Amino acid sequence: MTEYLLNIDMHYAYIILLTIFVGPVVGGLITGIDRKLTARLQGRFGPPILQPFYDFFKLIGKERFAVNSTQMIYVIGTLFFAVTALIMFTTGMDMLMMVFVLAFSNISLIMGAMSVRSPFSKIGAQREIIQMMAYEPVILLMVVGIYKITGSFMINVPFNSYGRPLIADLPLLFFAFSYILTIKLRKSPFDYSTSHHGHQELIKGLTMEFSGLQLAMIELTHWYEVVLLMGLVVMFWAQPIWAGILLAIGIYLIEIIIDNICARTTWKWMLKMTGIVGLGTALTNIIWLYLAK
Repeated sequence: MTEYLLNIDMHYAYIILLTIFVGPVVGGLITGIDRKLTARLQGRFGPPILQPFYDFFKLIGKERFAVNSTQMIYVIGTLFFAVTALIMFTTGMDMLMMVFVLAFSNISLIMGAMSVRSPFSKIGAQREIIQMMAYEPVILLMVVGIYKITGSFMINVPFNSYGRPLIADLPLLFFAFSYILTIKLRKSPFDYSTSHHGHQELIKGLTMEFSGLQLAMIELTHWYEVVLLMGLVVMFWAQPIWAGILLAIGIYLIEIIIDNICARTTWKWMLKMTGIVGLGTALTNIIWLYLAK
């Protein structure tokens, strides 16, 4: 019995180590491919696929400077919670708890932006709060829908014991989640808080007062989060797993296209459309599940 428990512990230890070290590599490669495809869509040659890693190590080597003593604590918090959320996903833990942990990562970044006196940084933080108000209800409804059809909040259930793809029972919830992915991936037309496209705004926003190592850690956090979000897409078609991976690739390519053909809209339009399209379709799917019972 002791040997069995030890084998289980070692199994989870290997998964955690792979998550910590392989996660950012995959996230950085996705970001590099994203930048390359974006450049080609815009008629440019674009940077090499490994450019995000070059930028990351360059930021680490820059002079370390913090606006105040608490700024670094918030940056460490946002990275810690993002890594924890991804570990919870890869080890098949409670999905509802994972969503709350991921929310703490975003809140830590908001607190870091709010901790400085720069009005532009605070505007970026306020925009991030508005974005969270738009997408968090959809994510929570997605978790409720998955619990409704699987009978469990555990992430490993759709991958192991549930006999059919989740997308077959939750097509509208999948559409709603895909819709708010544009916000989570910080892409146009919903890129408000970090000014992803420099030509659209002179001020960077949420990350304006971060530099050097802090900015590198924020970028590392984004890589972990991208892997987690793509993992959630894969979960909708987890059996067979290759179909879910193809689905995630397709969704990300669509996000890149949307990012390049859409200009940024106003936050009021984002809230209204997310409420109608995101919450509307998600609630419709939930009601459909209860009526079909």
